[in-house]
Amino acid sequence: MNVEDLIEQQITTHPVVLYMKGTPDQPQCGFSANAVNILQACGVDNIYAVDVLADPEIRQGIKDYSNWPTIPQLYVNGEFIGGSDIVTEMYQSGELQKLFEN
Repeated sequence: MNVEDLIEQQITTHPVVLYMKGTPDQPQCGFSANAVNILQACGVDNIYAVDVLADPEIRQGIKDYSNWPTIPQLYVNGEFIGGSDIVTEMYQSGELQKLFEN
């Protein structure tokens, strides 16, 4: 399976996917930690986290897949939501919480 197919499979088979540096228990950057904290504040307990530091192909592949240059990247129900700044803004406006109400 090539990296694009693997990413597609991860995104389509899990409702909440976070490509991050580190793991939810041990994030390796502040932006990834912020994304995890926001998801937890929204009551999300089923985060499928992918540590991009553990796999260089995924690390570059997710950037190519989304055409988004930074990590973390959040996907909800197969849809690319955005990176740290967008996730933070959506949380502050209440928009992110609405995605999880359904």
